Amino acid sequence: MAIKLSEKKLSAKKSDAPKPTSAGNGVVKIAGIQMASGPNVAANLSEAEKLIEIAVEQGAKLVALPEYFAIMGMKDTDKVKVAEKEGSGPIQEFLSNIAKKHEIWVVGGSIPLQSEQQEKIYNACMVYNDQGQLVARYNKIHLFGLSLGNETYHEEKTITPGKQVVTVDSPFGKIGLSICYDLRFPELYRAMGEVDLILIPAAFTETTGKAHWESLVRSRAIENLCYVLAPAQGGYHTSGRETHGNSMIVDPWGVVLDRLPRGSGVVMATMNPKYQDSLRKSLPALQHRTIKVVNPS
Repeated sequence: MAIKLSEKKLSAKKSDAPKPTSAGNGVVKIAGIQMASGPNVAANLSEAEKLIEIAVEQGAKLVALPEYFAIMGMKDTDKVKVAEKEGSGPIQEFLSNIAKKHEIWVVGGSIPLQSEQQEKIYNACMVYNDQGQLVARYNKIHLFGLSLGNETYHEEKTITPGKQVVTVDSPFGKIGLSICYDLRFPELYRAMGEVDLILIPAAFTETTGKAHWESLVRSRAIENLCYVLAPAQGGYHTSGRETHGNSMIVDPWGVVLDRLPRGSGVVMATMNPKYQDSLRKSLPALQHRTIKVVNPS
């Protein structure tokens, strides 16, 4: 059930997919936060806190924020000015404190962390456990570039690309980390091995999002027979940029369990490992793979 700050909305769709089994051991609620962040870090953190509290009230044990949840600046270089050193800074303190306060796992969709290149950052996804401890960091590998009509994006000008595929073990299973544009590169997810949940915090443009977002998100769930949690930026930003929204949670059969088209709010759904296991036994596609993932020369 997608929940906006001003309203509640039931958005799950009927499907012909196999039905999940009834709640039992290992079943857990997960949530994604949708925002339309602006250039003020403190204001963005305040809104994120309110939305996380809504998710906690609904029983979420893992909550993921969108890409750039703490800042969507007026210029691309604005994020460089607020970049933090790993382990210190107001954004990381916020993530750690709120995870510990509510005893939940929190995924900081992406935050700007200092790079060896002073004019650039790492666009980093940070995962905190229910004790507020940092347990994983993933630096975005694939950097977005687009020249289409009046829209031009060149992330390589302000971001240093990551180099490592990252997964993390959790009480909810093995989690694979990715960010936004990574979604277009299925080989990244194959390189993760078998995972139970893929995280894709994003700030997709409206232009590319309306054309490809849902298709790509559902494809990653289907081909990996896993849950996908994709919290997104959604709406108009102070800079004039428009992001696609449509934060969603997708099950291993490709069914959209919950979505939020636009505006600030929460998407929530249940992860059922028994259901996921039953699908993998019925359709053992992951065991039928014959082509190994290799790094291109």
